Amino acid sequence: MLKLKISILLVFLLGHGIAQAQISSYKFKRDISGVNSIWHGIKLPEQLYAAENKGFQDLRIFGMTGKDTTEVPYLLKQRVDQIISKEVDFKIINKSSDLGLYYFTFQANVATAINQINLSFKQSNFDWQATLEGSNDNLKWFSILKDYRILSIKNNDTDYQFTKLSVPDSKYQYFRIALKSPVQPELLEAKILKTDTINGTYQDLKYRAYHLYNDAKAKETVITVDLTRLMPVSNLKLNVNSDFDFYRSFKIEYATDSVKTEKGMQYNYAELYNGTLSSLEQSTFNFPNTIASRIKITIQNNDNRPLSISGLELKGNIFELVARFDNPTLQYALYYGNNKVAAPNYEIEKFESKIPSVLAALTIGKEQQNPAYAEKIEKPLFENKAWLWVLMAVIIALLGWFSFKMLRN
Repeated sequence: MLKLKISILLVFLLGHGIAQAQISSYKFKRDISGVNSIWHGIKLPEQLYAAENKGFQDLRIFGMTGKDTTEVPYLLKQRVDQIISKEVDFKIINKSSDLGLYYFTFQANVATAINQINLSFKQSNFDWQATLEGSNDNLKWFSILKDYRILSIKNNDTDYQFTKLSVPDSKYQYFRIALKSPVQPELLEAKILKTDTINGTYQDLKYRAYHLYNDAKAKETVITVDLTRLMPVSNLKLNVNSDFDFYRSFKIEYATDSVKTEKGMQYNYAELYNGTLSSLEQSTFNFPNTIASRIKITIQNNDNRPLSISGLELKGNIFELVARFDNPTLQYALYYGNNKVAAPNYEIEKFESKIPSVLAALTIGKEQQNPAYAEKIEKPLFENKAWLWVLMAVIIALLGWFSFKMLRN
């Protein structure tokens, strides 16, 4: 009987030791409450981004009860916009011209709703007006777009094209484009598309400081934005109030690190987006969701007057964990703060289509120090007394050997 009790105690202590070993390498934990089914969604708290590795490779969910420890598989999701484009089959049935207008008529195989036409021309420098009409019998035409500007500019400073016709959903079998141009447009390719966007989940980001500087010497406008904390950033909108047409090359960067110098803080940047800011298109830009606390926007003005910018808006996609809790009765917690661990590889990634689309959200507690955390400190080799005794023995042996050799000679 005594042996049985001792065996049970040893098994319990061993199991508890294994459980502690699994979680002891993570500095922080947050209790999870509300687990009552197999699948749940967990929105990552904003405060977590400052303590977390930017790749989120060390996020783990563990459930514990007594000697049992269960690792919960999860998927890290970003609710970004999903763009679905379907190309419509068509053929060009007519090309004609009349009084400076050049017509291109397209016939779709069946009457299909479209909302976008992408055009490609042989010419590299032009500024034309486009009109788009639709018809179901190639006789009676209905106006869809009027005085729509398309252009292409290519020189040493700029390589910019805007030849995309964006229209409300329009369902016709025939589409006719009229281009007002002083020369014959040479159409190389046309793509007719139906594009749908599934909107992602964004949160508005507050910033602590916003600074705009027009550098006359470098011929550029530089805008720096300091966020209130490390946050995921994936969308920028610039409020441009200029009353003239423009197209400017620009880029968006984020600070990767900083160094304090005599001249103040110096930042190193990595690129997020590189494109064109134009009066013909919306000044809203999407880029990969990136955790950052400082953003820099650089607009190339060349020899042009700087743009009048009244402000900007920043947004970021929410990070969410989709997790499978096989045993809802356990006590669960989110662990993180281990920069040496690799990202997990869970098999649920291969069966994502079977995950329910509607998930109950869980409550995440406040950050706390993991009581089981034990930081491993690598001691210098010579702090170990055994190594010192071995080293002394080797030195004494070498000295004795050399002394004996000298005496013998």
